[in-house]
Amino acid sequence: MAGSPTRAEGRGLGPWRNDLAAIVAAAIAAVRPERLVADRLALVAGELLIDGRSLDPPLTVGRGRLAIVGGGKAAAGMAVGLVDALAAGGIAGGQVTGLVSVPAGSGRRVTGVEVRETRPAAENLPTSAAVEATREMIAMVSTLGPDELAVAVVSGGGSALLAAPPVGVLLEDKVAVTRFLSAAGADITELNLVRQAASDVKGGGLARACMAGRLLVLVLSDVIGDPLEFIASGPCVPVAATAAAALAVLERFGATRAAPRLTAVLQAEAARAGLGNASAVVSATGSSAPASWTTPRGCRVDHVLLGTNATAVEAAARAAEAIGYTVTIRPVASGTSETADEVGRRLAADGRALAAAVAADGRARAVIQGGEAVVRLPADHGRGGRNQQTVAAALSESITWGGWPPGLLVASLGTDGEDGPTAAAGGLADAAVAGRIQDLGLDAAAAVARCDALTLLEAAGGLVVTGPTGTNVADVRIVLARP
Repeated sequence: MAGSPTRAEGRGLGPWRNDLAAIVAAAIAAVRPERLVADRLALVAGELLIDGRSLDPPLTVGRGRLAIVGGGKAAAGMAVGLVDALAAGGIAGGQVTGLVSVPAGSGRRVTGVEVRETRPAAENLPTSAAVEATREMIAMVSTLGPDELAVAVVSGGGSALLAAPPVGVLLEDKVAVTRFLSAAGADITELNLVRQAASDVKGGGLARACMAGRLLVLVLSDVIGDPLEFIASGPCVPVAATAAAALAVLERFGATRAAPRLTAVLQAEAARAGLGNASAVVSATGSSAPASWTTPRGCRVDHVLLGTNATAVEAAARAAEAIGYTVTIRPVASGTSETADEVGRRLAADGRALAAAVAADGRARAVIQGGEAVVRLPADHGRGGRNQQTVAAALSESITWGGWPPGLLVASLGTDGEDGPTAAAGGLADAAVAGRIQDLGLDAAAAVARCDALTLLEAAGGLVVTGPTGTNVADVRIVLARP
């Protein structure tokens, strides 16, 4: 981790950077997909058990083909864990087939399953390779029979990795509207409403294509509150009225001109559904999607949520407590939409309060939180991601303090190891980083205003670099204060 005690230079270095490294490692380890699958699934006497219990109805494995499909930053690890669990229960590799779509750098060797890297690292947009892989998955599950089983492995990042534009919509339309909405500050819920409507695979499309008797969906959530319909845009979740809901989002952000073909397709679909004024329809935005349902073709679909953002946050808190911190976990409500600037200012306030408390009684304290902020890019913007922007905003806020407290550290990072279109996972601020900014005469406020956090933090030694982690449960924010 760049910016850790082994890599950092400058004044103000202290044990809190070692502490941060241990806390981050614990958070990521807790959401390793192989570990989660091994802990939760087991094949016993031909029956697949979840937490030692049968599904309703019980799920028998081994009567026919078993196909593993899906996509996401954790999809390869989930497939590895599943194949290992099946092998331990007596299912030979020759009975398993499949295809999963992952980002570059996240490939793994999985017996019987092709792991295809379909998009570049640090570029969370659909590609023609992702479309090709998705079409192959749809074809694969559509050839299964009623006595056979499909398993979908779905995780954060899957929205770009599972892509199948409907007739009349081009891939470049999807890319253009995703870029426009992201730059305008649309949150993950709003983005996924549009993605679902512009896809043959999202919003239950993969499940509707499945002809197997059973479809088991293993999910690793990167969305706060864990609404199944918005994790990787819900490829196996039945979603209603997506055309009208998507139009409402496009109109709210002024995005209809960014993708006129997509807008026309959505308008036609909304009209066919008789939904009237699209801007008035805001359905499919809650967590009401069923975990289990039966498709029109008779395929029984069951979702199993393996891990969440809370899994990582709680593991980070336990690690901090083991080091000696008194920890406060700050919950984030489902549906909360905050800008990175807002989060950064709040973390700075938390840090200042913690530093004052530590100065008073000498007891180390920490605040740990999950979440996923949004960034609204100005027309002339620099480089960075939401976590780097959060830390830059905290540094900018600290200018009024009269100096960064020596024992205080603020960090924010993506559990996937990616933060926007950069090679960093996020950023950190401590006395060394703040001092370096001062020494170099850098302007933190200007970097925040221009969304140029990468340039600021790179110069000041405040980047956190983990590389791809093979998992994804959104972000973790950590505030540490110690004597």
